[in-house]
Amino acid sequence: MKTTKFDKVAQFERVSSNLVDEARQFQSAVLCDVAGRRGALHARIQGLSPTMKLAGPAFPVEVRPGDNLLFHVALALARPGDIIVVDGKGYESSALAGELMATQAVAAGIGGFVMDGAIRDTDTLGKGPLPIFAAGRNPAGPTKGLDGRVGTTVAIGDVAVHPGDLVVADCDGVVVIPRADVPAVLQAAHQKLKAEAQRLKEIEEGLLVSPWLDDALRMAGVIGKEETLL
Repeated sequence: MKTTKFDKVAQFERVSSNLVDEARQFQSAVLCDVAGRRGALHARIQGLSPTMKLAGPAFPVEVRPGDNLLFHVALALARPGDIIVVDGKGYESSALAGELMATQAVAAGIGGFVMDGAIRDTDTLGKGPLPIFAAGRNPAGPTKGLDGRVGTTVAIGDVAVHPGDLVVADCDGVVVIPRADVPAVLQAAHQKLKAEAQRLKEIEEGLLVSPWLDDALRMAGVIGKEETLL
């Protein structure tokens, strides 16, 4: 039986399905905040519609600008639920994917695309079942003749993405959480929601100025030790 360099690229450890399901209840903004305000991809990478959401383990792929040959390899090798994360170098002069690839992804159970590159067929795909987050739109098709990397760490939208990391995206954008950090980040996210619920209750009761503001102003040297804002 012949082997290729791609035989083992999909055999990495993924964030567990239980943790993925738990992560779905949180906004990307909450996860990013409790992860130290790290992991948010560049704002150019946005969903094709504001209602699109995704969560799942990262299946990273690096392609050459304007070429999607290795994207097709990733699409063939990724497992159900995987999020194919494409380092397309931010190239927007041709699309890396369109309706055909998205239809294949749906049939294979892929969880979504996150692309630092352009997409096309956006009218159809924006109404479709596959969540797609891309850096732009362009009607021109890609070439299919250049090598790249699959199933290894890539840099996309100014963030390093490792195979199996947690990817969560919604109308605010995309955040990536390192796989080993996910349990602690989710625990912190639960605590943040409780704190935010308490703050919303305080606002409803008339406490309009955040209790921490005076201390923060003193630490920044804006007001004196004995001073208050109001």
